[in-house]
Amino acid sequence: MTDTRWRPVKRTRTFEEVLAQIEHRISEDGLTAGDRLPAERQLAEQLGVSRSSVREAMRVLETLGVVSSQAGRGPDAGAVLVSRPDTALADLLRLHLGLAGLELREVVDTRLMIERWAAGHAATARADTSALAAAYAGMAGARTPEEFVEHDTAFHCAIADASGNRLTGAIMRSLRDSMRRYAVEAVERLGDTSPLQADHERILTAIAAGDPEEAARAVTDHLALAYPSLRQETP
Repeated sequence: MTDTRWRPVKRTRTFEEVLAQIEHRISEDGLTAGDRLPAERQLAEQLGVSRSSVREAMRVLETLGVVSSQAGRGPDAGAVLVSRPDTALADLLRLHLGLAGLELREVVDTRLMIERWAAGHAATARADTSALAAAYAGMAGARTPEEFVEHDTAFHCAIADASGNRLTGAIMRSLRDSMRRYAVEAVERLGDTSPLQADHERILTAIAAGDPEEAARAVTDHLALAYPSLRQETP
């Protein structure tokens, strides 16, 4: 039986069109990790393209970590989704950041712009702060700098998620992953993490209270504490 939701694509730039329709179906059908796409032959017939075009599109998605292709017949045929596209985007952004050889100041400055905006929007929306609170508690119980940074990363990514903008969340994850080593070094340099925890509590309180100006100020002060050598000199 033909699935009428798959529409034949134009012959120009075929495999990109196949990618676009697969992306649309993932979004439209609310597919998640573990769901299976139609088999290669079936998908080619429904889209009106060659199997090689479908195969090339699947290779791209597999490279990006969106699907896992595996052999099979009947209900076991077809690629399986292994992540949401926003997760793959974070991985791709992280790779590009690494290849670009960006300076730490560039990454921190970008992070500051994003987090100030995200914290302000989260506070204005009175967003759910449960993920922030959980990460804050995790930092309090951390026994090593690496463990502290793991929960610290979750805290700051939760700020981005609370803004309601999924792309902001993906960018923040890639930025944090790209500077993980520097974050661990910052924690080791400080030794006592209580000042950082005080900053996190201030950020959490401001967002929960719906105070966007204080939330943005708290983020700015926190990054200045964590990376003192990168503080902007006041004229």
